[in-house]
Amino acid sequence: MGRYLLKRLLLAVITLIILSVIIFFAGQVLPGNPGRAILGPFAAQSAVNALNHTLGVDRPLVAQYWTWFTGLLHGHMGTSYQFHAPVSSFLYPALGHSLKLALLAFIIVVPLSILGGVIAALNQGRAVDRIISVTGLSLSTMPEFVSGIVLIVIFAIGLKVLPYPANAPGGASIVTQVRYLLLPVIPLVFVLFGYIARMARAGTIEALASDYVRTATLKGLPRRTVIRRHVLRNSLLPTITVIATQTGYLIGGLVVVETLFNYPGLGRLIYTAAQDKDFPMLEAGVLVIGIVYLTATLLADVLYTVLNPRIRLGGAE
Repeated sequence: MGRYLLKRLLLAVITLIILSVIIFFAGQVLPGNPGRAILGPFAAQSAVNALNHTLGVDRPLVAQYWTWFTGLLHGHMGTSYQFHAPVSSFLYPALGHSLKLALLAFIIVVPLSILGGVIAALNQGRAVDRIISVTGLSLSTMPEFVSGIVLIVIFAIGLKVLPYPANAPGGASIVTQVRYLLLPVIPLVFVLFGYIARMARAGTIEALASDYVRTATLKGLPRRTVIRRHVLRNSLLPTITVIATQTGYLIGGLVVVETLFNYPGLGRLIYTAAQDKDFPMLEAGVLVIGIVYLTATLLADVLYTVLNPRIRLGGAE
């Protein structure tokens, strides 16, 4: 197990280094001049050039990357062009808000989707299966801004049962924070339900048709015991991977939801940084999303191998 984890960890580090290179150089090719974005369109070109020199953006790209990367190794993510303050002072609070939103979405959607997928698989070809499958497919194809606007109109403006915007006041209790987050969480649940439920359904159907399930059934084990001990353990293996891949979306793909609900998360921060040509903030935010995504994938690999030792033994060879 230790050898397997070390191998996965080394691959994650290599991937992270490659990701940092891609993020930095992709940020440099974006249109816009940092000095001009900060000073405004009417500033003298000499002042813009002087500011760019102070910021160091007129140096060779390789030198800029090395300074940025070594700063990351020492825990310094750079200084925001717009706020003239460390990027970390804005990034970490935004990440905490996004993690809070993502956690609540996971708590709701994961058990609901797995339950829906398993029920659909156990009733394959019946009305229940078709209802769950069609509902999941319809919800996953609905854009977040469409469902979000509908929810705001109905529950925040019409019925006035849920608050808008989604940012709870300082010092609010957990119950109050959850109440504020319910409205932006629902569009996320709509999108993720279809993906996770379909994977859980496919895995359950495959497990039900396997030899070990038929053997357990022939031994006379009750159907409930067969499903609990043999079907669920193996059918949820592919679902774990899907859940891990959606973590990156929940953390970094929340631009629409966070903007629509005026929520101060990481997705909205990255969007604002891209608008303001704040490259240190933009690059650090995207890199943090990559780190979260790699961490979630690594944890999924560990959990996958715990549930299926054959994967661990095969990967250690």
